[in-house]
Amino acid sequence: MKKTWDSGCSSSDPANSTSQRHSYMRFTFGQSLATTSQTTASTFPYPIVVDSKDKTTSIIKETEPTPSVSLQAPLFSSRAESNFDSPWRNMEWTEERKTSLMEMISSYRPSCEDVAQARVLLLGPVGSGKSSFISSVQSVFNGRVTNRAMVGSFASSFTKKLQTFSIRHQKRGDVTGLVLCDMMGLTTEGMSGLTLHDILSVIKGHVPEGHKFSPDQPVSSSETVGYVKRPSLQDKIHCVAFVVDASKVMTNATGLSITFKKLREHISDLGVHQVVLLTHVDQICSETAKDATNVYKSRIIQDMMKKTADLLGMSTSYIVPVKNYSSELDVDVNTDVLILSAVDHILQYADLYFQDSTPKNTGSKLDL
Repeated sequence: MKKTWDSGCSSSDPANSTSQRHSYMRFTFGQSLATTSQTTASTFPYPIVVDSKDKTTSIIKETEPTPSVSLQAPLFSSRAESNFDSPWRNMEWTEERKTSLMEMISSYRPSCEDVAQARVLLLGPVGSGKSSFISSVQSVFNGRVTNRAMVGSFASSFTKKLQTFSIRHQKRGDVTGLVLCDMMGLTTEGMSGLTLHDILSVIKGHVPEGHKFSPDQPVSSSETVGYVKRPSLQDKIHCVAFVVDASKVMTNATGLSITFKKLREHISDLGVHQVVLLTHVDQICSETAKDATNVYKSRIIQDMMKKTADLLGMSTSYIVPVKNYSSELDVDVNTDVLILSAVDHILQYADLYFQDSTPKNTGSKLDL
């Protein structure tokens, strides 16, 4: 069974000229914005580099930095135990549903003959669960818990390089039409985080796999080994999944909101759709920790999804809760269904990228 949607697509995209020297303006959490020629009072929650010659970018300026205030509620509060009688989203929690989702994902192929696999970039703060989600997805298809993407528990990002993971069906040995891309996590720790320039370079397809990110050396055609000057459609990112830790949504909420909304603005300009994975929901709801089927009955998870939607400036329809495998040794059918449903949600938006690549009835191709 082959799951496709009919649409046109563009197979190449001339890279922008990078022969000229660019000056970069760096936003650093809690510090002033400074360039070689000017200094202005402005802050940004994460280290962000903006190419001052890139017409698509803009600068956020504030008269005063907004202090970071932790509003995080205690885990497993009394409200967490107050669940709805009926689920606020319908979900079928059966072995048959799991099998059906696995078949759909295994048979998925992008609706563009020039692209063999849809590339999805996971983007979020350090410790939000990006690598854990990749390992959890592969665990479902393996039938046992595995940590294919190395997972750390450090304050700084464990993932330093751009890594891609093709999801395989273990029993068949088939490679699915999905590639999950992992990269360095966003951080509030000064110069140790990603830059906006690097993130957009990855999405545009300029960054080779294995590239190690450094805020002191932005991606460039002259200095980045393996830089892809003219990326094909297969090299680009077709969907971005923001990964947000449900237990930390209200921590540094103002800073996170500015960062995510700024990222969304630039990513949307590239025609790339975005979804949200709300991870660690089992850490804010004890009933969901015991049984994943309670996730859509949980009042606190629903509230946290609404807060996350406000945080990113998105509708809750883009957001799906996720419970990753962490301490477990064996997979569970209900957790599998939740994880697979998140993957299916991602693929729906990834395929919209290919559908949007060629406007219907015109035949003209968009320059992405």
